Amino acid sequence: MRLPAAPARLTQAEAGAYLDRCLAALRAEPPQAGAVVVLDAQALNEFDSSALAVLLGVRRRVLALGARWQVQGLPARLRDLAALYGVSALLPA
Repeated sequence: MRLPAAPARLTQAEAGAYLDRCLAALRAEPPQAGAVVVLDAQALNEFDSSALAVLLGVRRRVLALGARWQVQGLPARLRDLAALYGVSALLPA
């Protein structure tokens, strides 16, 4: 299953709406247990720590549904931010 792709800009102003879109997609089409849920983050070019909060919120819901989680195209700067916060292992590529 693929979630809505991350937008180019994901800051505090956009975080709530994007999280809502992802969670709505999971409610509309819940993944089967063990399925891989993929979020494409390659478009992200302007973000703050809110982007990490959104990704981790989506991850929490995906895992609660018994599915596996994968992020594709995570920008290097966001990977660096995740490492700084100690959460890089929670965003598998």
